[in-house]
Amino acid sequence: MTLRRSEDSFVDELFSAAPGLGAPLLSARFPRAYLDVNREAYELDPAMFSDPLPDFVNAASPRVRIGLGTIARIVASGEEIYAGKLRFAEAQRRIDELYHPYHLALSRLTAETEALYGGYLLLDCHSMPSAVGSVCGGGAADIVLGDCYGTTCASPIREAARRFFAERGFRVAINTPYAGGFTTEHYGQPQRHRHALQVEINRALYMDERRFVRSPRFDDIAAALAALVERLAEVAEACLGEPAPAGGRAD
Repeated sequence: MTLRRSEDSFVDELFSAAPGLGAPLLSARFPRAYLDVNREAYELDPAMFSDPLPDFVNAASPRVRIGLGTIARIVASGEEIYAGKLRFAEAQRRIDELYHPYHLALSRLTAETEALYGGYLLLDCHSMPSAVGSVCGGGAADIVLGDCYGTTCASPIREAARRFFAERGFRVAINTPYAGGFTTEHYGQPQRHRHALQVEINRALYMDERRFVRSPRFDDIAAALAALVERLAEVAEACLGEPAPAGGRAD
């Protein structure tokens, strides 16, 4: 149960209407505490391993330093996951069997979408603990939208998402405390009409965090997210029809 505190519980179900609306939905079918695909392939902590790591490993990333690399050292509440040290071969096996197939599938979906429409909008969907901390004047956020500080998504798309949630009474934060991880950074290239927006949903909105069960509001939240997909599809279509901006920012 402690390991499950790192789990993005039910997020695939919350967005399950997307395929019916024409948007592919890709879900990792393995725990984030086991392997996190929202990282570089080799963000690994040398202290977790009994043998030396190859030179290409990124051992100095901020995510590794806090214990949340590609293979996490700790769970969300801070407890150590492993009683002993791993071997690099174990990390390589997880990366080969899970990480690379996931990103191969995601790359194929984005390429197919770009071929059809001249670009894409990728929503990278996650959940966050209700004790995520105080933002925006002391209130805990219901939704956090991350575009890596304006670098991965055209501002009209992010603003449309913010306005959509705000109009429905959700408390929305932008890039605080989650600005976006590897997926948003890697796939978001708005100057090439490749937009990526991270969406973090407060788990208290839709589930009992202690018992890991859906709350009575689950269906309402899922319906709101289906409407979000429809709304952002309209906004993204308009953005894809505009000339690509010069430079590295889309706003």
